[in-house]
Amino acid sequence: MKKGFMVILAILSFLLIPGIAFAEGATPESNAIAIDTVWVLIAAFLVFFMQAGFAMVETGFTRAKSAGNIIMKNLMDFSVGSVIYWLFGFGIMFGASYIGLFGTTGFAISGAFDHLGLDIPIWAFLIFQTVFAATAATIVSGAMAERTKFIAYLIYSLVIIALIYPVVGHWIWGGGWLAERGMIDFAGSTVVHSVGGWAALIGAFLIGPRIGKYSKDGKAKAIPGHSITFGALGVFILWFGWFGFNAGSTLSGTSPDIALIALNTNLAAACGAIAAMLVTWIKYKKPDVSLALNGALAGLVGITAGCAAVSPLGAAIIGILAGVLVVLSVSFIDKVLRIDDPVGAISVHGVCGAFGTAMVGLLAVDGGLFYGSDASLLVTQLIGIGAVFAWTSITALILFGAIKYTIGLRVSKEEENIGLDMSEHGMEAYPGFQMKSHSV
Repeated sequence: MKKGFMVILAILSFLLIPGIAFAEGATPESNAIAIDTVWVLIAAFLVFFMQAGFAMVETGFTRAKSAGNIIMKNLMDFSVGSVIYWLFGFGIMFGASYIGLFGTTGFAISGAFDHLGLDIPIWAFLIFQTVFAATAATIVSGAMAERTKFIAYLIYSLVIIALIYPVVGHWIWGGGWLAERGMIDFAGSTVVHSVGGWAALIGAFLIGPRIGKYSKDGKAKAIPGHSITFGALGVFILWFGWFGFNAGSTLSGTSPDIALIALNTNLAAACGAIAAMLVTWIKYKKPDVSLALNGALAGLVGITAGCAAVSPLGAAIIGILAGVLVVLSVSFIDKVLRIDDPVGAISVHGVCGAFGTAMVGLLAVDGGLFYGSDASLLVTQLIGIGAVFAWTSITALILFGAIKYTIGLRVSKEEENIGLDMSEHGMEAYPGFQMKSHSV
């Protein structure tokens, strides 16, 4: 086995780094650019693999009768998103800025991008940003699972990737007004995850709960997912891909920062899982598997903003607090707000994304309040969180409202009861198996 691993490693090295060290006429500068380009591409491929992770988490945490529909949504939000982000989203996000609000150039990767100051080719940067954009859209899918029309999903995913997400990205990453204020969101706790989480909140609120989720007196009922194994596989895939998500955001394979970022990412995930497990053990008398898995994701989302700015101790603290927060948030949204979120996407991505962004203002080694600095960074972080919440919530409300009152957001009661696999796609993910129904 060891020999086989070494052979595979040698082949990958030959394919991925051709001639970096031995190219005739190469300079240290050109070698560094080549290494950085390969690093960004590998990181992009890791983040792309996270689509499979999201698909498995959502599929496992929901019922079998809509599993095929979930796979189709994850396939198409990336496929449609790749095209629409190339045509419109990238230009709005990284084009020349109009008063710090949105980009006005670079649509379909036309024109120059010298203002970005990139060393790597623009094509590498585009594919890296494309996989991030797809992540923001697919987050919404989980919160609205099992009752959303497929055509409605395609429309709102397109708008999120073409407009809602890129505007926020421009504010923080594209040289916009929040970037000018000095906001730190290194890999997207707010840009990616909170945008997806807040859009999910509005969407889940407007579409309403699944049939059978709440009793006539408003008491929440559990609707178990059909495969905790798929859910766990998805979380491990996401954990793995997150190393590309965070460390890849350096855009440099020659930066020593990637080691600290990877360590912080792992510590936050591990501490989040442990904290969520302990809280559920105390709260429910048994350690809850699904919430422990979401605890790992909460830690990952929480550390994404500050993975390059905090110490390992800070990362552990963020992970622990995010793991506790996600358990409390899931219960609050389910039982108090009575919003049906089958996978906990709002809590994991929206709530913990905002929390992690705020924690940078406290725990950043350079500029954090707990490290002797003033509150200016914390204030900037809070302003950014509030602005992104307002923009995303208002635009999502308009988007989902328009869909709801035109073509409709939700399938019929009959279609929901038989499952979206049959009603939307005319097939079953598990043909021959008896599916349980929660019809009333």
